[in-house]
Amino acid sequence: MNDKASGPAPDTKIAVVVRESLASWQKLNVTAFAVSGIAATAPRTVGEPYLDASDVRYLPMFGQPVLVFAAAPAQLRKAHRRALDRGLAMSVYPEELFGTFNDEDNRAVVRKITTDDMALAGIAVYGPRSDVDAALKGLSLHR
Repeated sequence: MNDKASGPAPDTKIAVVVRESLASWQKLNVTAFAVSGIAATAPRTVGEPYLDASDVRYLPMFGQPVLVFAAAPAQLRKAHRRALDRGLAMSVYPEELFGTFNDEDNRAVVRKITTDDMALAGIAVYGPRSDVDAALKGLSLHR
């Protein structure tokens, strides 16, 4: 069986929630880092490599849309809690990661913060569409 995304995956959803008060570069950074965890752990979400008309090969990308939502800090905490309660696959980006520069330091920072004390800059979630929708209920797409 092919473990790659060969077509739409209507039964699952990928979504990112970023804190709306962040600077633009921070929102983009959070989004990029957060979704990398999904690509790394859910190979079914990643499609096949791309080829252009000149036969130049490009890396594969997600085989389904990634929805990006904006949230106030309280909304982000609520979405995080709902995602935890539903057992969704999730990556977190606490604001302290803006001051680190490698994966080892990132993991050490996260390890020092309790779940309830995490000042989230963003999260990415992946799982059954209905569970993701329930976890993010009330949030608006980022503009």
